[in-house]
Formats: sequence, structure tokens, C-alpha cells
Amino acid sequence: MNTPSDIASWRAQQRRQLLAQRSGIDKAQRAAWSARINALLLAALELPANAVVAAYWPFKGEFDPRFAMRAWRDAGIRTALPVVVGKAMALQFRDWRPGMRTSPGIYGLPVPEDGAIVRPDVVLMPPVGFDAIGYRLGYGGGYYDRTLAALSPQPLKIGVAFALSRIETIRPQAHDIAMDFVVTEQGVWRAQPAGMAPWPGRLRIGN
Repeated sequence: MNTPSDIASWRAQQRRQLLAQRSGIDKAQRAAWSARINALLLAALELPANAVVAAYWPFKGEFDPRFAMRAWRDAGIRTALPVVVGKAMALQFRDWRPGMRTSPGIYGLPVPEDGAIVRPDVVLMPPVGFDAIGYRLGYGGGYYDRTLAALSPQPLKIGVAFALSRIETIRPQAHDIAMDFVVTEQGVWRAQPAGMAPWPGRLRIGN
């Protein structure tokens, strides 16, 4: 049960279950949880002037980070969206703000056409599932792991998800890269080998 094929099959089953669970969240409940996560992010994340935060366009019931993105832009922080360049390739991050021209990318999500390619200081990642030590189960393409492996220095890696997306383990493999923090509607958590721990302080680049 520990061959790569076995693990891929197990992950696919977990992914289906977690996506179905997330899709079943009541619309009002999702909005309330998203508002709570946005508030926690804005209160906790301390950013220097001209920092770059890479987020994403919400998909399949994910937490919607666009309110926080707007607040950061109003404070002079740059925001970026991921761009899939090709299969089995690292993502690009392109500068984005409302009004910029976009075109449909993978899954039909908008990607900036004219935004400059940037290196993010912070990456917000939407896990389908996450485990007790901060590993992320995504959609199966491996884009974020490849991208993070190629970035130096490493950005601050923050998973943003609803608490019901937490599972005991994603059965991490050598190529998987753990998140530094996870923010859910229940609070801010630091990922560490001993398990998630509540984080009462600020989130800073270099934490």
C-alpha cells in the first residue's frame, strides 16, 4: 500500500471526498468562514512596503482571498496571480490588479495578460486538503510543489482553507513541500513536525 501507484490512488480518493465535502458547504456558511479567514489574514500578516503577495482566483468552493487582496493593494502591497506555463512546469506569477486585461487559463480561470512576472514574498495556497504537519493535498498537477522547489529564497508559504479540509495525513512524499502556516476560520496555525500549533503572533517574511 506504499507504492507510488497506491499512494496516487489513495490521494485521488481523498481528493474526491474532500471536494465533495467542500462543495456541500452552505453558501452563507462559506461566506461567513471566508470573511473570518480574510480578517485573520489582514490582522496577522505584516508586510513591508512593495511586498508581493501571490494569491489565486477561487475555484470549486475554495476560500475567496480577493477581499484581502484588495485591502493589501490599497495599502501599497502588490498582488499577483499564478499562471500555468505548461504541463510539468513551474508556475509563473504575474502582477495583477482589477482592470488589467486577462484571458482564460487552465480550468478557465483568469490570468493576467500584461502583468509583469514577479517573485512573490508570500504565496497563499488553497489546499484541497491539509494535514497535521502542514502538507498540502492539491488537485494533482504538482504545480505548487515544483514552483516552490525552484524559488530561492523561499517565500512565506500560507495555506488558506476551511477547517473541514484537514485530514490526519496526506502521506507526503519526497517532492512535497510543507506550508509554513495554515489559516482557517478557526485561527492561525504554524506547521511543524510535531503538529499544528496555534500561532498568536504576526506572520512575517522570514518567520
